Parts: sequence; C-alpha cells; structure tokens
Amino acid sequence: MNLFSSSTLSALEKGLYGASLQQRAISQNIANVDTPNYKAKKVNFQKVFDEALSNTRLQAKQTHEKHIAFNRSQGSSPVETIRQTAYNHNGNNVDVDLEMTELAKNQIYYNALIERVNGNFNSLQTVIRGGR
Repeated sequence: MNLFSSSTLSALEKGLYGASLQQRAISQNIANVDTPNYKAKKVNFQKVFDEALSNTRLQAKQTHEKHIAFNRSQGSSPVETIRQTAYNHNGNNVDVDLEMTELAKNQIYYNALIERVNGNFNSLQTVIRGGR
C-alpha cells in the first residue's frame, strides 16, 4: 500500500498543477501589459480537469501495438490565447485590473489546496504517532 497515492492527494496534486499553470499565464499577461500586439493567455481549467480525470480512469491492457489505445491523451495545451479582443491602441488585449483579480482568486484557490494537502499529511502524522 502506497500512503501517498490516495485519490484525494492525486486530485489535490492536479489542482495544484492547474493553479500553477494559471499563475504562469497571469504572470506572463501582467509582464507583457505594454507589449504591442501581445494577446492575453488563459488556462482552460475544464481541459486540465478532464485530463486529470482521464488519467485516473480504468487502464486497458493493449495486447497488440496496432490496437487503438483505450485511454488516449488529447495532447493539447490547456493554455489558450485570447485573440478576439484588443483593449489598447497597440493591439494588446491585457486588462490589468482583470489580471490582478484573477491573480488574487488563483492565490486563494492555491492556498486552499495547500491547506488540504497539509491537512492530509497532518492526519497521516497523527496516525503514525498513535493518535497523539
């Protein structure tokens, strides 16, 4: 039995991965706020979530290399570029107020996930110590 491979810990890990992708995208957007023709990036959490779920589903044994794989990864990046809008005269579409709001939301989400991970490890530590 592997103590660190629980489904809860795995889901938290995937959530942290998505939050870190979001953090990178927001940071790039803020850093390029004055870059001409820069288009804002956004993480599609639904795509990250779907990939996380597909990795935890039943795995089929492939008996021949020409058989179609049971669980195929989409292989596409969850980071998307927003091209439809242009807020500035230089073709840039980064809205700093929106990005700062998204940054704060993402930080709260990330901190909540970290607290849950710490809670899981604290519970494990309590069990190891014999309930003390």
